[in-house]
Amino acid sequence: MKIPVKQEKYYGDEQIQVLEGLEAVRKRPSMYIGSTSSRGLHHLVYEIMDNSIDEALAGYCDLIQVIINKDNSVTNIDNGRGIPVGIHPKMGISTLEVVHTVLHAGGKFGGEGYSVSGGLHGVGASVVNALSEWMEVKVMREGKIYRQRYERGVPVTKVEVIGECEQVGTITTFKPDPEIFDDIVFDHEILLKRFRELAFLNRGLTIKLIDDRNDERKETTLHYEGGIVSFVKYINQNKNTIHDDIIYLSAEKENAEIEIAIQYTDSYVENVFSFANNIATTEGGTHVTGFKTAITKVINDYARKYNYLKENEKNLSGEDVREGITAIINIKLLEPQFEGQTKTKLGNADIRSFTEAVVNEKLQYILEENPKTAKIIVEKSITSSRAREAARKARELTKRKTALDSASLPGKLADCQEKDPRLCELFIVEGDSAGGSAKQGRDRRFQAILPLWGKMLNVEKARADKIYGNDKLTPIITALGAGFNEDMDLSKLRYHKIIIMADADVDGSHIRTLLLTFIFRYMKELIENGHIYIAQPPLYKVKKGKEEHYVYNDRELKKLMNEKGWEKGDPSITIQRYKGLGEMNPDQLWETTMNPETRKLLKVDLSNPVVADEIFTILMGEKVEPRKEFIQRYAKKVTNLDI
Repeated sequence: MKIPVKQEKYYGDEQIQVLEGLEAVRKRPSMYIGSTSSRGLHHLVYEIMDNSIDEALAGYCDLIQVIINKDNSVTNIDNGRGIPVGIHPKMGISTLEVVHTVLHAGGKFGGEGYSVSGGLHGVGASVVNALSEWMEVKVMREGKIYRQRYERGVPVTKVEVIGECEQVGTITTFKPDPEIFDDIVFDHEILLKRFRELAFLNRGLTIKLIDDRNDERKETTLHYEGGIVSFVKYINQNKNTIHDDIIYLSAEKENAEIEIAIQYTDSYVENVFSFANNIATTEGGTHVTGFKTAITKVINDYARKYNYLKENEKNLSGEDVREGITAIINIKLLEPQFEGQTKTKLGNADIRSFTEAVVNEKLQYILEENPKTAKIIVEKSITSSRAREAARKARELTKRKTALDSASLPGKLADCQEKDPRLCELFIVEGDSAGGSAKQGRDRRFQAILPLWGKMLNVEKARADKIYGNDKLTPIITALGAGFNEDMDLSKLRYHKIIIMADADVDGSHIRTLLLTFIFRYMKELIENGHIYIAQPPLYKVKKGKEEHYVYNDRELKKLMNEKGWEKGDPSITIQRYKGLGEMNPDQLWETTMNPETRKLLKVDLSNPVVADEIFTILMGEKVEPRKEFIQRYAKKVTNLDI
């Protein structure tokens, strides 16, 4: 095709824009904080808090207070050294102003300010300032209180002395800009979970979260002298542990220090959570590789030495050794190198050998000193090995059957015509009725439909060998084509967008949760690489005369009625509540839920694996009491419950 030539518009030097100061941040906020949704909003708090955490890591701060104010502004108070306020030698203005108005300005770029830091890019304070309607910073140092105020990133006052004081520290208050964010209401629970994690990872640090928005002030103090040992205990509180003592290993060298805590449960999945300078390394890295290599070697060596494994028996695999493990790997180092798709994979080459050496030496000693615990762990690993062998045989049998079957894809799968996985979508649909509508309504060029029927296996209570041959899960594994668990190979994935489409009722929620449990436990890479989505079918269809609107929740319904000036009691207005996907005809399902131009999808991400593990354990695990407590705690928040 020939590209048309257009000459009517002049294109010269003045068309090249240079975004000065913090304009670039306001123009493209998602580049700096990920999104302008709830996730990006809460990221602002973490960015400011990271500066206080860095003071704690440097040994100058032991108390951080975060206050959510009535107007949804947030105040962060620490008792660190206080941000420097003198004239910056290069910029010619106060260093306090430099930190809050210049990108990539901070004490973390090779100066002597910090030896260890979680903030890598020096964009924290300035980015938050740029995305705030207003920000006010008070610094207490050298016996004086300094203050500066900004509006949408621009200083509206000079740095001024407003009083005297004996203490030191920094107080930052900011209000997110409603022009930038979808909503500026902070979620108390989201902040609490992140702060708890930080308190665990920084032993001795006290973090207070205060919520002043309601009549009754809500205050939570987080302080864990046990550090990551307390963290493991917290994670395992709703699981059945198989030994009481939590194994703790630690060591340090010139440019790094590491600590590891380990405890086994009777579950069938591994939970290894890793952090580097307080950043969750969800993609792993050299510290995780070193840990996995070393723990496999140590347990095999112990099992051989004490004849748990006979001469003719194969070594235990890494998966065998880690079945049921809960482990925290917490490393702090001078110059972390992050890589991977989301910059959450540690790449420092020397850290692998450092971690291996620590685990090899110290875990071996602990097992020798605690033979009862060692026996429990080794026997758990051997049981896992035998079950894994049974699963392997079942897998081979499944593969042979598939090879003999001329139609190796599941019978109910309506595949798409496109062969490039990057362009293909798979809708996993609850029920044959909805599956039928989806098959008729889809764009068969790139959309495939896999209907499911009935309840599937709860994998939280089953080993991997039970999954093979399961008539609800096998079709999903086969359709996706990438295997699962240790056999997972994303290069073979047949669809890069996998969309769970279930009814907006209790049964639909249960099926969606069962599916997500399976994916989280056995196909986690699908979530980590952004392949899993949840369809958002409309909850209501509102009709008046020839005018029709689909709305997706009660808030949208109220907004629509207000905007149109409609009253719910008006007999000319019909409000239809969809209880199931099967109630929609194919055209409606396409228009509201499947058409890429008009649909709404929720992307499933794994920003906090610890919280995800906690929720799946509570909702789908063996223990009933935590589930009962969860239901009682959140019962008042339920808005749609079929009775």
